[in-house]
Amino acid sequence: MGILLYIQVGFLLLCALISLYYKESDLVAFLISMAICAGVASLFFYAGKGTKRSFSRRDGYIIVATAWIVSSIMGMNPYLISGYIDNVSDAFFETISGFTSTGASILDNVESFPHGLLFWRSLTQWIGGLGIVFFTIAVLPIIGTGGVKLFAAEATGPTHDKVHPRIGVTAKWIWMIYVGMTVAQTVLLHFSGMGLFDSVCHALATCSTGGFSTKQESISFFHSARIEYITIIFMFLSGVNYTLLYTTLLKLRIKKLFYNTEFRWYFSIVVLATMGITLGLFLSEGGNLEGSFRRSLFQVVSIQTSTGFMSDDYMLWGPSLWMILSLLMIIGSCAGSTSGGIKCIRFAIMCKVAHNQFRRIIHPNAIFPVRISRQVIPESTKTIVLAFISTYLIVMFASWLILMILGMNFTEAYGVVISCLGNTGPALGSCGPAYSYSGIPVAAKWICSFLMLAGRLELFTILILFMPSFWKKL
Repeated sequence: MGILLYIQVGFLLLCALISLYYKESDLVAFLISMAICAGVASLFFYAGKGTKRSFSRRDGYIIVATAWIVSSIMGMNPYLISGYIDNVSDAFFETISGFTSTGASILDNVESFPHGLLFWRSLTQWIGGLGIVFFTIAVLPIIGTGGVKLFAAEATGPTHDKVHPRIGVTAKWIWMIYVGMTVAQTVLLHFSGMGLFDSVCHALATCSTGGFSTKQESISFFHSARIEYITIIFMFLSGVNYTLLYTTLLKLRIKKLFYNTEFRWYFSIVVLATMGITLGLFLSEGGNLEGSFRRSLFQVVSIQTSTGFMSDDYMLWGPSLWMILSLLMIIGSCAGSTSGGIKCIRFAIMCKVAHNQFRRIIHPNAIFPVRISRQVIPESTKTIVLAFISTYLIVMFASWLILMILGMNFTEAYGVVISCLGNTGPALGSCGPAYSYSGIPVAAKWICSFLMLAGRLELFTILILFMPSFWKKL
């Protein structure tokens, strides 16, 4: 924990330099935040100095969950100390929304914020995109043999592929791709007419599938088809499994991309949803077919990858199209990416299991294996997938009910829950793409903060901490 917070001090220093460059008032807030974070980091570091570096799987879950919570508590200090957010509920909500790369915001006037705080918002998403602990594994070999346990507790998906036997090397390769994509998008956005600061912030928020923008109108502010298409490409790539990107981009095994079942499902869902929404927009509004296609493609990719950028207010499209987008929030894109949701791999396994059940009704004695990417999925994986989906739906409906009890209406409560649990950002109604979460009850903000963290760590890493058996010594 001490090491993680020391790294956070370094990121706060980077934001302080941005504030110094623009000569803005938030510089003092960052300096004080650095001092607080460094003090807490020192306490943690020296309290744990001299202990053994190896730890159990249970320790891994505790460290990962605690790391995200403590990082968010330390990360909200710049907002509070600067006075731009004046209460703990909103500051914690904004910070954990950043670290979990959700993009749900309580801000109604983003452009009034100084450059340092805007950069901190984007940077928190970029840090949390691949994982706070995963970053530490990549840069610090001091974690030792415990890195595998931490990776298992933080990584997304029912299975965890590695590009190298050593988890530290895997983390470095994946982070290299992550950094490379961020730099590439920054350059392309800048040469497409976006300012350098905005280009950096939007690239950080895109590759992390976070969605925090430096403009209240998000990407629609720039009124540029080129910027929208560039953003679409990088949002789509960020929704692909990073291990698959490594194999495809760096090892040039292009065929593996098309053999991958999850990628085919991901691509197919994007195509079908885009075609459906394009047709709906063109028939209802008429006008330019390319414009309808671009608006629908942007929002489909933005929502399915849980990025949450906005090129149009989809609340004006009609309820039938809202339903398509809300389903995309639940499904998500690929496991092993920076996106949220159930993930396409689980959705594919669930559909194949259901299909086999229909076949088994006709042929009760036949054996129908479930194959993913030409490999038979073991029964244990199918059980884990079905357990995850069941838990996901239970948490979703329970939270939906709680938010309605707190005073939110049916549609808004539904949209907020699936958006926060899927780490998407914009929801429905008064929390839609043209608005913010500032108007929801304080208690609802804390529930949404919990949902964002649970969704980012895929439920079990957080929920297991509430099991009494987890804390009993074997």
